[in-house]
Amino acid sequence: MTDAPLAAPPPDLPGPYRTEARVALQDGARRFAAEQVRPIADEYDPHKREMPRSLIEAMGREGYFGIMVDAEHGGLGLGVFEYTMVAEELARAWMSVASIIARAQGLGTDVAEEDRARELLARSARGEWIGAAGFSEPDAGSDLAAVSTRAELDGDEYVITGEKRWIGNAEAADFIQLLCRTDDPRPGEKRAAGLATVIVEKERGAFPPGLTGTTIDKIGYHGFLTWNLVFDGVRVPAANRVGGKGTAAFRDTQKWLNIARVHTAARAVGLARAAVEDSVLYLQEREQFGHPIADFQALRFMLASMVARVDQARAFYRQVADQLDRGEPCERESAMVKLVATEMAVDVTGDAMQLHGGNGYTTERQVERYWRDARLTTIFEGTSQIQQKIIADSLLPKSSLE
Repeated sequence: MTDAPLAAPPPDLPGPYRTEARVALQDGARRFAAEQVRPIADEYDPHKREMPRSLIEAMGREGYFGIMVDAEHGGLGLGVFEYTMVAEELARAWMSVASIIARAQGLGTDVAEEDRARELLARSARGEWIGAAGFSEPDAGSDLAAVSTRAELDGDEYVITGEKRWIGNAEAADFIQLLCRTDDPRPGEKRAAGLATVIVEKERGAFPPGLTGTTIDKIGYHGFLTWNLVFDGVRVPAANRVGGKGTAAFRDTQKWLNIARVHTAARAVGLARAAVEDSVLYLQEREQFGHPIADFQALRFMLASMVARVDQARAFYRQVADQLDRGEPCERESAMVKLVATEMAVDVTGDAMQLHGGNGYTTERQVERYWRDARLTTIFEGTSQIQQKIIADSLLPKSSLE
């Protein structure tokens, strides 16, 4: 695989968002991505290998697993803005690395027992409590209220039975956070009634008794494995229920998804930026008809449109991240930025493959990896069509089809 040097970075943070601390964090993440992440991505991704533990430990030392964990518990005590800013830099090198940090940030720590919660927060911040999120099922993806995996209370334990799909990092995780059904909704109640979130604590590299899994072979998004899991009487302490219950559990999930969608937008921007930067280099390197192909106006204009769309999406995700940090409701804005940024990333990485010509359709260049990973961003955390539904529902009366 050709290992072209990284192109010049984009301009520093603009005035409204600029602080010296953010600039330092961004510069550090950019160097980390270039020096430590990309060489591993170039070696591991073609063989669908899981990222090495040494890289995860290095990320822990940088504080990337605790960006949004308060300083009292060993985190950086920062917000969604910094979290997504770092995610863009990491995704520029390998989207999976930008994704693994989402499996900490205090995930799986909201237990009732205070000492236990503090311990888990500190472990999360250090990258020693990294999880997997189990929301989707074979028949419940976008429609999370249709979750059917059961968690039946038996004394002081939940007994979990059901099937979950699209669970990234499940075997390598320290825990799996599951959205389960503890009760059936009563007549007149919303379908989300009876839902709860339960933590299945486990050893890395293994599944507990009663849990089996098979890997899902993907065309991209390598670096960690994605699983289909079957729960057959898995027992966990009742104290492992986190957050609210019923419709409150569903709202907690939706709130988490608002942040996750902005995080996905930032990852999409990182991928698209990578495609632009590699294209800038390639257009100057490749010659045809006695000239660098960068001399041809059609290709110059194509590149100009690509970079304009990347910068537009970056400005949008930063705006929504700032809104989240201010505590403003922005479910619609999170859906919009996820829609805009991910569709942009598919287009821009596809255009980059076109600019690379036949070389773009080989594994000798990283641009095909950017496209494979970008294609997924329009699907997970809610498909583009689900984002359109959220946006439309915020503007129009509820559809009579629901």
